[in-house]
Amino acid sequence: MGGSSPVTQIRVRIVTGSDNGAGTDAHVYLGIGGREFYIDSNADDFENSADQLFKLGEDTNVKNPSFNDPRTPQMSTFDPTLFPVYLRMEPDCNNAAWQIDTITVTVKAGATTALTYSSPLLAGAKKLWLGQNYGKICYLS
Repeated sequence: MGGSSPVTQIRVRIVTGSDNGAGTDAHVYLGIGGREFYIDSNADDFENSADQLFKLGEDTNVKNPSFNDPRTPQMSTFDPTLFPVYLRMEPDCNNAAWQIDTITVTVKAGATTALTYSSPLLAGAKKLWLGQNYGKICYLS
């Protein structure tokens, strides 16, 4: 693992779309480094036009922080390069849908930004719908 450093924080910025019905109450997960993290806070996170920043690890703001911590077990900056990085929605009912406007994932090692991921599908003001009837995963690069 030459050149890898311990991950101290993962930041996930998600902007929900603004079209009618864009918001959701579904469960949302980030897949990175060979595991999944539950992306949820005490706020109403994925409402229409919501712009949320979730922090995993240092200065966390997510629910169940000890179970959603890239430091336990310790992730290195090498780990995300070994596995696909994705955002997954798990609908709470059959007709649940969610429109995503922006996804940006930033992996930090100390005070340094080591890696950044986003969805090329969302470039140029494009939006993506996820749901039980359309697909539940968006891969990032």
